[in-house]
Amino acid sequence: MPKTLAEIKQALDCQIGKRLTLKANGGRRKTIKRTGVLAETYPAVFIVELDQEENAFERVSYSYADVLTETVELTFVDDMGKMA
Repeated sequence: MPKTLAEIKQALDCQIGKRLTLKANGGRRKTIKRTGVLAETYPAVFIVELDQEENAFERVSYSYADVLTETVELTFVDDMGKMA
């Protein structure tokens, strides 16, 4: 993954509309796994629309700093269903 916030945003800008799996640190040794689609990117945050059958809410947002500090790990899935 890129090393600066600007590089992370630029890399995510190219992935808008693609399916992804995200792993987030939930605190107290909890890891949260979610799947969805990268919906939008903003100057400080990005939005993921979650799969409704698995989650109680529609969207989550994370900052690029979360990706940089590895609090959130993103894995994009290609069209064939394989991890990219």
